[in-house]
Amino acid sequence: MNVAQRLIFLREKRGITTNKLANLAGISQSHLREIELGQRNPTVETLSFFCDALGVTLEEFFHENDDINPFLESAVKRLSDDQQAALADFINKIT
Repeated sequence: MNVAQRLIFLREKRGITTNKLANLAGISQSHLREIELGQRNPTVETLSFFCDALGVTLEEFFHENDDINPFLESAVKRLSDDQQAALADFINKIT
């Protein structure tokens, strides 16, 4: 997996600028740009900061199936069991 490309993909999918992601992750914009350009590799800690800012887990970051929206998947996982059941019922009714 190309970490830089995945980071760019998720950042753009979320509609976040490089500057905003750097601020949310607590790193410099130049450091993020170097990572996105493939000039540097992020540490696990830095990657964790990016994931927190993007609203995904490290597992979701490395999950390359782009057919599944990682943000939606992450949001559904945070729902209670009752909320997930209600959502499933709703989806079944409209499809």
